[in-house]
Amino acid sequence: MFKKFQKMFSHDIGIDLGTSNTLVYAEGHGIIIDEPSVVAVNQKTGQVVAVGRAAKEMLGRTPSHIVAVRPLVDGVISDFEVTQEMLSYFINQANKLSKKMSRPRVMIGVPSGITNVEARAVKDAARNAGASQVFIIEEPMAAAIGIRLPVNEPVGSMIVDIGGGTTDIAVISLGGIVRSKNFHIAGDKLNSDIVSYVRNEFKILTGEKTAETVKIAIGSVVKNDTPLETPLRGRDLITGLPREVVVTDSDVREAMSQSISMIVDSVKEVVEQTPPEVLSDIMRYGLVLCGGGALIRGLDKVLNEETKIPVYIAEDPLTCVARGTGIILENMELYKEALLAEGDEAAPSE
Repeated sequence: MFKKFQKMFSHDIGIDLGTSNTLVYAEGHGIIIDEPSVVAVNQKTGQVVAVGRAAKEMLGRTPSHIVAVRPLVDGVISDFEVTQEMLSYFINQANKLSKKMSRPRVMIGVPSGITNVEARAVKDAARNAGASQVFIIEEPMAAAIGIRLPVNEPVGSMIVDIGGGTTDIAVISLGGIVRSKNFHIAGDKLNSDIVSYVRNEFKILTGEKTAETVKIAIGSVVKNDTPLETPLRGRDLITGLPREVVVTDSDVREAMSQSISMIVDSVKEVVEQTPPEVLSDIMRYGLVLCGGGALIRGLDKVLNEETKIPVYIAEDPLTCVARGTGIILENMELYKEALLAEGDEAAPSE
């Protein structure tokens, strides 16, 4: 009876705590928040001015005393207090949207290979932000569950999650990760590649937000039948005045080529390390691409050519991890073995 009563007045929240975006899943409501992982802070007062989309609009546009920061770098917390403020904001927003004001249980997706110290920082930040219990799940496992791969069965599955700060590659079988690799070449690195290319080739200084817009508009890793192009504005490094140029998909492809090659080589490396029986399953069922990087035109074709494995893009690849955290929360007994650290137990310190 008590459990029933508790269920009526409590709720669970799943959070995909990403370098670029944070998504929040509320039990019974689905994904209710999808906002940039950006916080604007007034340095004079120490107060948070804005969080999420409103804060991202301020990037590069704030007066000197207001700083818009990303509190997560490469998928891990770089500023504990600001991360806590951001989580507190999102948990409060989730409470308002789901019309429940209790302290929720929270499931947070983190990059694979996270250290115990980093996991402890995530859990502490979430607890201080208002969570009653905190569970940690590795993002590739959460993504695999989110797209309904048979993670608990003796069948090999492979997932490549290309986020903002990190790329996670994982081979999964029997509820655990068999082989994995996590590295810091992902969406943000591709943006900085474009910034560098435009500076070197066109002598124009532009921001990463503009570079991201270009990447989304015309970014591709294979030659298109119809050439794509888009205008790009920035400051001329020679005259110091504003200037606009037209960049093509060929320019963007060249800018991203080195980073894309490293992602492809890392996928091949994990494939080479995978046990033969598991690899035979992956050759039969393919690997799945998710995260924002999955939307780069032609990446699935390049991976297919290089690995000789069928490659599929997940449905709604941006929300796989958040959906996975929700499924785990609703089926805790089924997926408890997949958790990195359970409940409020302390992770051993390094």
